[in-house]
Amino acid sequence: MGLVEQNAVTAEGKKIRKQLEVDFAVNRGSNRTYIQSALTIAESEKRKQEIASLIHIPDSFNKIVVVREYITSWRDENGILYIGIEQFLLDEKVLGY
Repeated sequence: MGLVEQNAVTAEGKKIRKQLEVDFAVNRGSNRTYIQSALTIAESEKRKQEIASLIHIPDSFNKIVVVREYITSWRDENGILYIGIEQFLLDEKVLGY
């Protein structure tokens, strides 16, 4: 698990720092992959919550959201890969190295 800091502004205009959690960071040599796990991302708000930390990581390493149900894997506009747990565990190339 890791933490990503985010600067935000409250409704009252007060500046705050938030700490967002990343579930896993996998390192292999000079490669790294960030992984978030979620039961589901069916609702838009839940998906936004799960990727909040990933989109604030200031590097270009792989970012993955693993969900419980079977889904057709896809990438969003941020380059984040969404994949089901079974596919994630069985596809040895999913980490990209």
